[in-house]
Amino acid sequence: MIYQHTQIGWAILAAFGAVAVLIVGLMLFRPSWILDIGVLVILVLLAVVFGTLTVQVGSGKVRCWFGPGWIRKEFELVAIDEVSVVRNRWFYGWGIRLTPEGWMFNVSGFDAVQLHLATGKRFRIGTDEPEKLEAAIRQGMDEVDRDV
Repeated sequence: MIYQHTQIGWAILAAFGAVAVLIVGLMLFRPSWILDIGVLVILVLLAVVFGTLTVQVGSGKVRCWFGPGWIRKEFELVAIDEVSVVRNRWFYGWGIRLTPEGWMFNVSGFDAVQLHLATGKRFRIGTDEPEKLEAAIRQGMDEVDRDV
């Protein structure tokens, strides 16, 4: 394994937490909690699924996944033509997004690493360690090139 890092999406978790506190506060003044409990369960599930983003570079691949890994993406290093550190625009947001630069996985902040694929597509991986991730991907690409 060349690189593995999990970033916690504090802003996403704080937003879900604030909404959960608001719902609990409303529950104190409402006679029926069935809908409120359902919304709280959904918020907890979303927090678990989208609260973290893990990126792994190794075994000839770049892998990234949210939370427990139900939503994931994987790229062969040989399919990557170029990698670069980029800065996302504020309105790209967090989560899974289709941006003008291609698809993006992001849980926090504006820094990302953009993969330029041999197919012409691009994919952005949000990270709080853009230089380390870029270096790890370049190292993996170099290792794959030497093996070929």
